[in-house]
Amino acid sequence: MSHPGTTERNGGVTLRGVLLAYAILMILAPLAFYVEILWYRVPDVTSGVPAMAPIVVLLLLTALMSLPPLRRSGLTRRELLTIYSLVLVGGAVIGHGLFPIALSRNIALHYMARTHPHWEPLFLEYVPTWFAPSDFDVVDGYFQGAPGVPWSAWWVPLGALWTLIVLMFTAAVSLMVIFRRQWVSHERLSFPLAQIPLQMVDEPRGGGTERAGRLPVSWVFWVGVAISLGISFVNSLAQRVPSIPTIPLGPVPIVRWQRVGPWAGLGAVEMVLWPWMIAIAYLVPRELSFSVWFFWLVRLALHVIAVLNGATPQLPSEWYGPEFPAPYFQGGGAAFTLLALILWTSRRYVFQVVRIAFGRRGAYDAVEEPVTYRWALAAFALSFAGLLYFCWLAGCRLAFGLLFMGALVGYFTLMARLRAEAGLGFLCYPIELQELLTGTIGSNAFRRAELVTLVSAHWSFQSGTGLSFEALPGSVMDSFKVADSGRLNSRRLLAAIGGVFLLALLASTYMTMTMMYQHGFMGFNRALSYTNFSWQTLNAGGRVANWLSDPGVGGRITGGIIAFLAGGAVVVFLGMMRLRFWWWPFHPLGYIAANTWGAHWNYMPFFIGWALKSLVIRYGGLRLYRVTVPLAIGLIVGDMMNVGVWTAVALATRGEV
Repeated sequence: MSHPGTTERNGGVTLRGVLLAYAILMILAPLAFYVEILWYRVPDVTSGVPAMAPIVVLLLLTALMSLPPLRRSGLTRRELLTIYSLVLVGGAVIGHGLFPIALSRNIALHYMARTHPHWEPLFLEYVPTWFAPSDFDVVDGYFQGAPGVPWSAWWVPLGALWTLIVLMFTAAVSLMVIFRRQWVSHERLSFPLAQIPLQMVDEPRGGGTERAGRLPVSWVFWVGVAISLGISFVNSLAQRVPSIPTIPLGPVPIVRWQRVGPWAGLGAVEMVLWPWMIAIAYLVPRELSFSVWFFWLVRLALHVIAVLNGATPQLPSEWYGPEFPAPYFQGGGAAFTLLALILWTSRRYVFQVVRIAFGRRGAYDAVEEPVTYRWALAAFALSFAGLLYFCWLAGCRLAFGLLFMGALVGYFTLMARLRAEAGLGFLCYPIELQELLTGTIGSNAFRRAELVTLVSAHWSFQSGTGLSFEALPGSVMDSFKVADSGRLNSRRLLAAIGGVFLLALLASTYMTMTMMYQHGFMGFNRALSYTNFSWQTLNAGGRVANWLSDPGVGGRITGGIIAFLAGGAVVVFLGMMRLRFWWWPFHPLGYIAANTWGAHWNYMPFFIGWALKSLVIRYGGLRLYRVTVPLAIGLIVGDMMNVGVWTAVALATRGEV
């Protein structure tokens, strides 16, 4: 153990803690591939191995440190929080939503072209040779299996994909460094998800940073864990043993969808009682949880009006087009308008950052930041320029590169903000960039190479409830919040995050390549029928072909633009009213959340969380609310523990259970 003072200098980011986190990720990388892709044994894809890993790892390590022999020489609270932060970032890299799908999409264009021969003259010739190998044996081996990995055919495509991912990560992290102080210290955003690890590890008895961290002693926390773990375990067991009755948490139909008449716009009414989501709704501000379910009712009312005026009845969750009420285009306009408002209200802070960066003391000011602002701005400028160069090499125009990459880094910033302010980064995602661009501008405005680039980079903004690249910026910002509250050395932590990112990317690359050629993409258990991973991969070429055959002109584009602008206008109005009137009950984020996919499941848990929090504060005050916060966090931890339990069962039975 370090002598007194060393831990203070390191701020808990010690060599043993970092190495332990790296070792854990090397174990999790193959585990995630086997459980999520090969065996497909994840109870809930929104809480797969990468999502549950930080919480379960932190809980197990803290329990180990609570044993008497390790109380003096075990991992300290700050070391445990460091490990959590590194696993949080690295886990987002090893999941099936990032590298496996990024690697598979481009080579799938060549594989699927055999059954779609019209693709070659249509757009396949515009796919750069360095996107993926086109050799028949290499492509066929990837999907059908082969004796070994043809590494020589993959070096250039792997290098290009690695470069693109590293550039995106650098740009996103640079922005997180720039906005860290504004969001953490100035605006003091709530960071609901960052509160989980801070509540899970108590300070050691007797004080002192050299003593090992310990499990929380609050019985309320353990009640929440027991409730959530017990319910979710029984339901997971019932999926495997049909004779065991389930505890209905949903989605359970209450009112079936009426397919004709104006009430068809309401869709099906389903009961959803997920404890972990109710807990998140309990932790966020009340005006936000209220707005989520309120604006969902407004969205349903607009659907009814649309059906009354002759629109084809369809489920609210499947109303994807730009025709009225175009909910996802409303959500996209609202989201990017909110981003513009965030940047506008932060303009003085940003100008101050620029002055510090280019001042005489730019290299020495902001000493509490992970890196100096000068280095952060330089890293962002260089990485963004690299992204533009990538688009140019792919045959895109500079204007497209500025539009696409500018929207992309804005999307990363927005998702991190949603997660920091409301914990909604993995529950709330606006319309995907490719649909937004083609639905408002029209696919005929883009070159064929640009449409191919949009599809090829889909993994970077894929709506994956936290399974794609969009989870990384929010994970990094959550780590900065943990560092601030846990008194970690943010500069050492950022260096360790950079290392864990590269290590996780290397591990994911090796696992994806070896497993794809060993088993073949088509050989994965139930992969072609059930996983978003496979659907998005094999549908890539069809998406481009549809754009080229139906460029979307005239009224459809006009409808998308109107919905986009309408969503932006609503957010501006809600923001102005919140600034003007302290009692204003509607939150712009609630409007965005209600106009995204998944709101048909999220609104009921948010209603329940809002109602419970309102009752607790009304009759018990803030004091009672603070007492019950550990209960909510325990509900989240218990759900993640259930995923960990069944992951262990899948490993023990080699995916049979």
